[in-house]
Amino acid sequence: MRAAVIREHGGPGSIEIERDFPDPKPGPNDVVVRVRATTLNYHDIFTRRGMPGIAVPMPCIMGIDFAGDIVEIGRDVQAFKVGDRVMIDPADRVGPGGLIGEMWHGGLAEYCRVPTHHLVPLPADVSYDAAACLPVAYGTAVRMMHTIGEVKAGDKVLILGASGGVGTCCVQLARLRGADVIACASSESKLARLKELGATHLVDYTTQDFVKWVYATFGKPHRRRFEGGVDVVVNFTGGDTWVPSLKVLHRQGKILTCGATAGFDPREDLRYIWTFELRILGSNGWMRDDLSTLLELIRGGQLRPVVDRELPLEDVNEAFRLLEDREVFGKVLMRP
Repeated sequence: MRAAVIREHGGPGSIEIERDFPDPKPGPNDVVVRVRATTLNYHDIFTRRGMPGIAVPMPCIMGIDFAGDIVEIGRDVQAFKVGDRVMIDPADRVGPGGLIGEMWHGGLAEYCRVPTHHLVPLPADVSYDAAACLPVAYGTAVRMMHTIGEVKAGDKVLILGASGGVGTCCVQLARLRGADVIACASSESKLARLKELGATHLVDYTTQDFVKWVYATFGKPHRRRFEGGVDVVVNFTGGDTWVPSLKVLHRQGKILTCGATAGFDPREDLRYIWTFELRILGSNGWMRDDLSTLLELIRGGQLRPVVDRELPLEDVNEAFRLLEDREVFGKVLMRP
């Protein structure tokens, strides 16, 4: 089969297309999925580069988020049959942990062996493309915004990195809850598309200081009164945006975080945390119930996964570059 393969960690351009990679064979409780759609995540970039403390077996086929149909089943498989449409929940919840597309071969190939506990039945009215957006980016977003963050109607929610996969979902989820959405992105074109998704306010962080914008629009937070600032900041970038995020929250405001794409060890300022009684809420991935919630939102027409562009498997290095250089609005979809 054709597959996008790394045989050692590397930088941009280091993924190879192999046209004769061995076809997967199912174990007793596995199926083989014909991959119909795969989307990329920042985690795939981290896997390609290598991550401290995580020994990725080589060779590795990345691609965490994917969907397809079953073409072969193991001898003990009862709950699924050939032809079933499925979405893959990449998180291993019954074994040693890890992710498909990291510790086991993933969706950047024509076929993938998948243990049945990773399979989520895909309703006929949800496309492969939509399903391939869900587990990592959208599952993380719904857990962060709804399950843990409890964003509610009337909240003023400022979303940093709003134009990415997680961010575009956060904008839609906040809108669904009736929140006042402030979307931050790096270009007028991205901001225009975020407005279409339901953002109420738009901030170009390349030309505007979002702290000053919040102070001018909603007032400076007051440490004695519940006035000024915003209720929630969604910050999965970290780095230089961390302390400014603290500064825009009113008393008992919340920061929701699920990552640190711009740096995991930012400068901290504890004065804001204790003076304003701030709440820092972390969200680590998703659970199966979060995926069920997303499927129902899509089926009900309330949520629309955003795909920026579609590329063939042969263009995998270009797809990674687009994501790494932040030239993507929403998700990059690969068609193995």
